[in-house]
Amino acid sequence: MIFIILERILAHTSFFLLFLITLIFWGKTIYTRNEKLDHFGKKGMVIAYSCVTGFLLNRWIYSGHLPLSNLYESSMFLSWSFSLIHIILEVRSPNFWLGTITAPSAMLTHAFATLGIPKEMQQSAVLVPALQSNWLMMHVSMMMLSYATLLLGSLLAIAFLCISFERNTDFPVYYYDTKPSIFSFLRRDLHSSNREKKGSFLQKKFCLLSIDYRRWRLTQQLDHWSYRIIGLGFPLLTIGILSGAVWANEAWGSYWSWDPKETWALITWLIFAIYLHTRMNRGWQGRKSAIVASLGFLIIWICYLGVNSLGRGLHSYGWLI
Repeated sequence: MIFIILERILAHTSFFLLFLITLIFWGKTIYTRNEKLDHFGKKGMVIAYSCVTGFLLNRWIYSGHLPLSNLYESSMFLSWSFSLIHIILEVRSPNFWLGTITAPSAMLTHAFATLGIPKEMQQSAVLVPALQSNWLMMHVSMMMLSYATLLLGSLLAIAFLCISFERNTDFPVYYYDTKPSIFSFLRRDLHSSNREKKGSFLQKKFCLLSIDYRRWRLTQQLDHWSYRIIGLGFPLLTIGILSGAVWANEAWGSYWSWDPKETWALITWLIFAIYLHTRMNRGWQGRKSAIVASLGFLIIWICYLGVNSLGRGLHSYGWLI
């Protein structure tokens, strides 16, 4: 009884913090940059991460197995993974905008687990025979970590496409207005008879130039971090699939049976393999590679939720996951 009460406290506290942190990150991005809000957002995410970690450990203790046996537990683990990635990125990169993607991702998966899944499906149950293996920790944890990492990389690619929509991402956009150079443009206007009017014109041009430069910088950072994060998630996905094949051979006597879950996992792997291949060998950058990564975002959700909801194949227990 104590474990259940503690679990509920940790779940509701972490959800409230993630919701508040999401509002902070979006609010300070849209309206203002404030050091106090930045500090609270960072500290709040650490506290929320600690609460979700406590939730998973508490569940592990009283259930007797790694909390990845049903949809509720795996969704909470996915939220935990997003929070962990957020904290790592906060250390590695000073970009404040990363929190506007990682925080909502952690919050929404947490909301799906606590609010979208029926109470009876949130209960911990005895593992089915196929799950009673030491490979559970290796395979499922690697798959969930890879899902979180690849989803985040795909979200950054989607954000890149949204920001660069109908825009040329190659800076500068307004250089054609400043021929032959910015300085000669300034000299002509400063020596004109109507300085106030020209000054207003210059101010607008420099404002547009500044906006486009920031847009270009943001799209470059989104593309860069999307590539790096997907580059991290792909090996995790590979390890997860290989360990799952070994586990399948141990449980069912076959490394690969073309089960729907296995098939979609392979499709997911191929999509991101194409993404990395075109980036490294074809030199694709920007919109082309972002479109491939965006497709991967949809494929992952089909693999994680769509296939499980069908309740068919060797992973048919997964629709209760």
